[in-house]
Amino acid sequence: MDFLKKFWPRAFKTKEVSELVINIIIYIVVSVVVGFVLKLVGGIVGVIPVIGGIIGAVLGLVGSLVGLYCFVGIVLSVLKFCKVIK
Repeated sequence: MDFLKKFWPRAFKTKEVSELVINIIIYIVVSVVVGFVLKLVGGIVGVIPVIGGIIGAVLGLVGSLVGLYCFVGIVLSVLKFCKVIK
């Protein structure tokens, strides 16, 4: 549990409905903004033939990891709010 609290500290500060809604909004906004920025950078770098493909793959991986991080943060926030986890 300490591992989860270390990587998702915001998710474990959910005690009221307003905190839950704020956490969910923050995670969604972060995911959307990072995805948009990575797509923008990938499109700009994608013009370069060989390097653009490699950088595009790395940016896709980073975008997936950020999306997964935000999804887990939302799930942990809801579980903490419902008092399933401590």
